[in-house]
Amino acid sequence: VQLQASGGGLVQAGGSLRLSCAASGRIFSIKGMGWYRQAQGNQRELVASVSSGGITKYADSVKGRFTISRDNAKNTVTLQMSSLKPEDAAVYYCNVQHSSTLWSAPDNYWGQGTEVTVSR
Repeated sequence: VQLQASGGGLVQAGGSLRLSCAASGRIFSIKGMGWYRQAQGNQRELVASVSSGGITKYADSVKGRFTISRDNAKNTVTLQMSSLKPEDAAVYYCNVQHSSTLWSAPDNYWGQGTEVTVSR
């Protein structure tokens, strides 16, 4: 399974960005999908996730500003980010949990990271 993320860039504080991530390869069953971020000097943290059933989870710091969605037909996950703040600046990584058979536990796959810069 390969993940291709896109959509990062430079935006002014208060602006919006949309991140997308597409999974490809030998896909059998994608379970959870999500976005993590890692700012310089910090650990990678969960930003938002969406289960195979559509249940979403957000970090407290982004609730009300970010929206995660997935398209199961296209194997994509999208993060719509609004009201961006300088503290949202980080490298954002998409994450997919994929099972290769009906009985196997899911493995974690990571995208290459896309940088988000928020200017004051």
